[in-house]
Amino acid sequence: MKKRIVITGIGVMAPNGIGKDEFWKALKAGISAAKPVTLFDTSNLRTKLAGEIKDFKPEDILGPKGLRLLDRTTKLTLCASKLALEDSKLKFPISEKDTDFYGVSLGSTMGSVWSISEFDKEALREGPRAVNPALFPNTVINSPASQISIKFNIQGFNSTVSTGFCSSIDAIYYAINMLNLYEYKIVLTGGVEELCEQTYKGFHKIGHLAGSRQGKKEINCPFDKRRNGIVMGEGACIVILEELEHARERGAKIYAEVLGYGTSFDPKSKNIYSPKAEGATGAIKYCLESAGLTKDDIDYISASANSTLDCDVMETRAVTNILGKKAKDVPISSIKSMIGDSFSASGAMNLGAAIGVLEENFIPPTINYEKPDRRCDLDYVPNEAREQRVDKILINSFSPTGSNSALLIQRHG
Repeated sequence: MKKRIVITGIGVMAPNGIGKDEFWKALKAGISAAKPVTLFDTSNLRTKLAGEIKDFKPEDILGPKGLRLLDRTTKLTLCASKLALEDSKLKFPISEKDTDFYGVSLGSTMGSVWSISEFDKEALREGPRAVNPALFPNTVINSPASQISIKFNIQGFNSTVSTGFCSSIDAIYYAINMLNLYEYKIVLTGGVEELCEQTYKGFHKIGHLAGSRQGKKEINCPFDKRRNGIVMGEGACIVILEELEHARERGAKIYAEVLGYGTSFDPKSKNIYSPKAEGATGAIKYCLESAGLTKDDIDYISASANSTLDCDVMETRAVTNILGKKAKDVPISSIKSMIGDSFSASGAMNLGAAIGVLEENFIPPTINYEKPDRRCDLDYVPNEAREQRVDKILINSFSPTGSNSALLIQRHG
């Protein structure tokens, strides 16, 4: 029998707020985190902005010990994990009696790019013998997830899911499957992505960043006619998943219940968002079917839209394909208009925002919305948050490389 899986804790490291309360407060206020980059030099680039977590001080959350050899991705992950454990009122490090019943499932794709680049740069400049071997673990993509288990003594399963933009939503589903199929009681799951020079310049080079092409303005405006690319973001969001009865037994606060998941790969996508939205439509369709719900049950959609020309149109089409005439009545908004696109972490960040929607009874706005696009004709909650109670939220995560995933949560109780 399928278990009922609930969310009992959340930890957020976002460019517009550290911790769930600051994050939700900033979303409700429509505060943009797009600011000039300070982590590296952008003077020779057309673009200057990103959703960077300014003045990041991991020692304030984790303490001063054991941080020197960890990269930014891992520090963000550990901070979010500790905040989630504290929020869930779980004692840590996990006791030897309970440790085998805990697991970790993390979504990340480009988290090791900076570490790989810096490690190889040192090896090429000074020679292999000059490289500090203690820094090598950072170059492995599963290092952040492993560090969660090391830091908090989690000896159950430990997995890293890397499916590009959909990584964190897929990692969350992997966690759900492990809870359903085995005797695990609690899983830390979510996603992480750091802002680094290598990925920023790479996306600038291919023209994926807003303003990176000649004559285009650097603006982050999902669904708006002026959109021309993403503003990069960074962050980590970790949630605590557990089986409903286990949560009740320990008296945990329950934020939401996970109802369904759907995924659909579109082989026709070749580094572009498919205009027919076949994969995106399939992901939403399968998500509803797995939840046993219909199009009439969705109250709000947390969008994948990232201010690129094709993604926002594709998502609008996918939602319309599934909801039909009802599509115009369901609010849909993109928090990426405020925090930027954090790639693998974006689905988890959307989930973190969706939990806030259930807790605080508001719908975050799509900011910078000024010029409507006739191809994007839904209710995007423009510019100002909306006070509204919703019960069921669809969370979308779509990729230009073919992956498409969706998650559905509902208010508990």
